[in-house]
Amino acid sequence: MIGLIISILLFNFLAFKTNKRLTANQIVHIWVFTIAFQQTFDLMVEFKYHGYWYFGKEIDWKGLLPHTVLIPPVNMMFLNWYPFRAKIMKQFTYILLWEVVFLVYETATLLPEPWGYFHYGWWKLQYAAVINPVLLLILLGYYKWICKLEKLAINR
Repeated sequence: MIGLIISILLFNFLAFKTNKRLTANQIVHIWVFTIAFQQTFDLMVEFKYHGYWYFGKEIDWKGLLPHTVLIPPVNMMFLNWYPFRAKIMKQFTYILLWEVVFLVYETATLLPEPWGYFHYGWWKLQYAAVINPVLLLILLGYYKWICKLEKLAINR
């Protein structure tokens, strides 16, 4: 639990302190999208198939923390620093660097409590390595869509 609380405080502090790009509207969209998307994914992999779980296999109150306030600020940081105007190779490298950070962090969350809080069933780190870039591309697509909708609303 200590590792989770430190992560939540650190990620949220960094996300909001370093934000230069995201508007309040975009932050709300990213936050809600992240929670909804993670809940949908975890509903199947975590709760139905027991591929992984936070703390224990059952649904509990402390399991709400990683589902609601851990990943959204990470997505904020990813989008805030994303090199949108850079060449495709730089964008690819940026995603690759985040992938390394994610895998190192996920490995750390597997430590015994009180530092770790994440547990594997049949899930493997290799699965995360394959799916994380896909999730980041979905996040990027969603963010670009929100930006497009904001421009349409302004032009009305």
